[in-house]
Amino acid sequence: MRKVVFSLLLLATLPLRLWAWGAEGHRAIGNIAEHYLTAKARQNLAAILGTQSLTMISTLPDEMRYLPEFKDTAPWHYVNTAAGLAHDPYLAAVKSQATPNAYSALLAQLAIAKDPSKSPAERKQALYFVVHIVGDIHQPMHTGHAEDKGGNDIKMTYRGKDTNLHSLWDSGLLDYQGLTYTEMGQQYSVLPSAERKQWQATTDPAEWLWESYQISGKLYDEAAQNPNPDYRYYPAHADVLQQRIEQAGVRLAAVLNAAFG
Repeated sequence: MRKVVFSLLLLATLPLRLWAWGAEGHRAIGNIAEHYLTAKARQNLAAILGTQSLTMISTLPDEMRYLPEFKDTAPWHYVNTAAGLAHDPYLAAVKSQATPNAYSALLAQLAIAKDPSKSPAERKQALYFVVHIVGDIHQPMHTGHAEDKGGNDIKMTYRGKDTNLHSLWDSGLLDYQGLTYTEMGQQYSVLPSAERKQWQATTDPAEWLWESYQISGKLYDEAAQNPNPDYRYYPAHADVLQQRIEQAGVRLAAVLNAAFG
């Protein structure tokens, strides 16, 4: 027990750039999803999670993956492919990868979470990953190129500090935005019904990855042209940043409503 507590304390000192969307982004996604759960799904999720909320469990897989027993889950947070793929080849590449990735992990963990024959502890842990991975695959740089580790090797300077393309989109832009997860959850969850239904109509997570992959391609091109962006970078990307968090939240709600509602 002491070892686990020490490990978690050590994790708290790790830089936030290791977390997709940062803690604030993931919790905002969980918070948005909570706005759109059906009453039945909310009840069934509470039976599994107890007093834990989607908001607060959303960051757990990032905290857990540095513990020895979860070291094999590191590849569950992203899907790296070659650059320049068209839609159908991209989906084929994602679905045919032999090594674990965010797509295969999401499907596997969702199956466990829905399975009443699994133990309560197994279903709860699987839900942690479902909530988290849906957020991860909406972060564009979690669908980056294998050759540069999803943009981690693309060096940049932002606001006078050394960073990289992946880290900038993990948490750098959210830090610049300066909103808490509750503020994002409140502001981002006010969505037109038609737009929300349109996003939720796309139910294959591979298509969500394709959306991120297309955005990441543009981000790669921009970084190649200007690795030291100035104050105009955030305003130019703020709408995309917000939309990906909104889409993750409402799609997570749809996934959970379908599975538990």
